[in-house]
Amino acid sequence: MNPLHDALFAPLAGRDRPLLILPDGAEVSGAAFLGMLARAADALEALGVAPGDRVAVQLAKSVAGLALWGAAVARGAVFLPLNTAYTPDEVGYFAGNAEPRLLLCEPARAAALAPVAAAAGARLETLDAAGGGSFGALAAAQPGSGRVVPRGPQDLAALLYTSGTTGRAKGAMLTQDNLLSNARVLADLWRFGPDDVLLHALPVFHTHGLFVATHVALLSGGAMLWLPGFDAAEVLRLMPRATAMMGVPTFYTRLLAEPGLTRAATAHMRLFVSGSAPLLEATHAAFLDRTGHAILERYGMTETNMIASNPYAGQRRAGTVGLPLPGVELRLTDPATGAAVPPGATGMIEVRGPNVFAGYWRMPDRTAEDMRADGFFVTGDLGRIDADGYLAIVGRAKDLVISGGLNVYPREVELALDALPGVAESAVVGVPHPDFGEAVLAFVVPAPGAAPDPAALLAALRGRLAAFKLPKAVLVVPDLPRNAMGKVQKAVLRAAEAARFTAAG
Repeated sequence: MNPLHDALFAPLAGRDRPLLILPDGAEVSGAAFLGMLARAADALEALGVAPGDRVAVQLAKSVAGLALWGAAVARGAVFLPLNTAYTPDEVGYFAGNAEPRLLLCEPARAAALAPVAAAAGARLETLDAAGGGSFGALAAAQPGSGRVVPRGPQDLAALLYTSGTTGRAKGAMLTQDNLLSNARVLADLWRFGPDDVLLHALPVFHTHGLFVATHVALLSGGAMLWLPGFDAAEVLRLMPRATAMMGVPTFYTRLLAEPGLTRAATAHMRLFVSGSAPLLEATHAAFLDRTGHAILERYGMTETNMIASNPYAGQRRAGTVGLPLPGVELRLTDPATGAAVPPGATGMIEVRGPNVFAGYWRMPDRTAEDMRADGFFVTGDLGRIDADGYLAIVGRAKDLVISGGLNVYPREVELALDALPGVAESAVVGVPHPDFGEAVLAFVVPAPGAAPDPAALLAALRGRLAAFKLPKAVLVVPDLPRNAMGKVQKAVLRAAEAARFTAAG
């Protein structure tokens, strides 16, 4: 038994239908992909990769790279995907912490990563997007035996490092059951089937692209339009061949900037999903107006996979992430005491279920901090639940601003700013203040063609927000810093801009 392999990859045997469709029209059948996977698994075995060994990869998105994930599953290895933007020094931290047996990179990066691999005691191999490189050559020479190592539901399948915005990144240990249970729930909830074609433009070093998107497609027997990255014009060109798309909010804002985004262009689609960062209500409304499709927003994180989702058939409420997934328990607590908060109040989101990770790699103290004795994981996110059970994310607890002893939730201020004319989006942070401890500072990105006046924006907020929630200053900026998954990097804003801001009152 190897639950992930048995459910996701074994059914590809004999499948002549396309599994992966490339932008140029080339197709990879399920059977052909399974053959690639089997040869890659043989290559891992030839390199001495044993069950439980970590396999770290820093590779551009490719068919060969996806087959490598399946090969790691077959071999019982623990897969560690790394952002392609990481520098050798950053890769050095992950390799030093995870101690992989094997580090795979593109040939052009080999010289820079050779010292990193040596320091971590890892073997360095290369793999390019076409399946070449030293590992590609080794895999091509293998018989494709199809040997699958037995694994249990609680065995580790992947190690994903969190962003590390509040300190050193932590490795979230994800088991076979964590990944498979979540995929089964989502495939059923979002009604995926063998006739679906998922437009896949997400990166695959992250939960969203590697696990949510690919696993749902594999489990349901569907196909994927396999794009190396997101390009709005290319996505629109290929959309008539697709039935569903999963993306981050940036995908949808960029599509809205394309005149070709119409009801006719999206007529073949049945579902658009958004996650990894908050979707603005204005984006939701504009997309619905242009296409007739209500984007389905959901909520998850590295440590838990997906937690909540707006319904497929029911009301998809803008500004919320919907209801807890079947089998997932969710509660809101006081961040200071851990006690349950009253209905309608803001609280820390805690979650328990088969989706919740097994803990942080080699960080038992940090695992103990974030896991309650009754099995609930403290997410670090603040949320509110309405009378119908829909969850709205207020923000991260670490982003909470305490001004004059009063709590200011940045998301509330951001929503008020985003609703003002001339504002495309905003971000609110707390900065040191000599009198209040912290002051609210807002960053605003102008809407196309607009030039919002900071004083006018502040004047417009008066009467909409209590005085203690009002920003002490509004800075107009061309854009907001984001990570690869579209999340605004508030730590970057604080570090880069707080020094320019002198709170005078």
